[in-house]
Amino acid sequence: MTARQPCPPAPGPLEGFAAPFDPLFGSLGQRRSFRGYLSGLLAPRDRNKMLTTLAGAEPLVQAQSPEVQRLQYFLSEADWSAEALNARRLALLQGDVATAAHRGGVLVLDDTGDRKDGTATEHVGRQYLGSVGKTGNGIVAVTTLWTDGRVHYPLHFAPYTPASRFPGGKNDPRFRTKPQIAVALIEQARAADIPFRAVVADCFYGDNTELEGLLTQRKIPYVLAHRGSGGLGWAPAEEAHSFAEAVRDLPRAAWQRIKRRFHDGHGENWWVAELAFLHFGPRRALRALCVTSDRRRLPSSTTWHLSSNLRVASLEEVTQLYAWRNWTEDGYKRVKGELGWADF
Repeated sequence: MTARQPCPPAPGPLEGFAAPFDPLFGSLGQRRSFRGYLSGLLAPRDRNKMLTTLAGAEPLVQAQSPEVQRLQYFLSEADWSAEALNARRLALLQGDVATAAHRGGVLVLDDTGDRKDGTATEHVGRQYLGSVGKTGNGIVAVTTLWTDGRVHYPLHFAPYTPASRFPGGKNDPRFRTKPQIAVALIEQARAADIPFRAVVADCFYGDNTELEGLLTQRKIPYVLAHRGSGGLGWAPAEEAHSFAEAVRDLPRAAWQRIKRRFHDGHGENWWVAELAFLHFGPRRALRALCVTSDRRRLPSSTTWHLSSNLRVASLEEVTQLYAWRNWTEDGYKRVKGELGWADF
């Protein structure tokens, strides 16, 4: 068997990260392009990181340069496996005591969307895009991430294909809702032996009865956020139908003070109360919480309405599990802006 040709090393400590992935690439060109791609992602650039920027070339003027074309071929045509690459990445993380997942962490469920013109690219359609905060033409992926409030890293992702891309629309057998994709990603994390205390997600998923049903059916622990004003089921007119109505009827003694620790190290006094309405309650299968920085004013930006099937967890623990989701979201937004990924 012919010995492999040595690959020019990546800059600095990046080579130590890149080398364990070499067996997954079949040629010297792929190994070299992999290092170039990583370097382009991490290097500071004045422009957003499109393909030409990643290759260190000028947009339009050098779009056909050999460096750009090699990177284009590596990302779109070369025969390496993204799934195998991700599996190796997760195995390396789990093999390091500093980053290995444990049962005290959470699996964060989310989706991300970015603008994309035209319809030629698969999965593109008119849909809500989180990166711009409104509906537009673009592409969306459902994602999972693991964190324990100390470290965080992405696990898996899958593109969401809008119903408009299928001849049969939502009735097409190939169409999958975001909750269905999300549960498949959770099972993928389980198959990769990623332990977690609970799945956590924002109100887009929390208010989705399909997702809650799928998690309950599979006995997956969760902490989900909800919109406070949304009705969650039928009840007599005089009883609470939503989180906001249940909170309004709370006695002052129902609130407990908790200490929240933030990623920058500072602490704040917050308040949490357990609610009893509809099918939620301390002695029922599902619990409902209101968490806020101010129990009198209930400011919308710092008030959470949560549901959970963790029956033995304390109110402070349930709050902390959801707080880690916000911590990672803020961290990714900050890093995305610093690295210039706005349009990548």
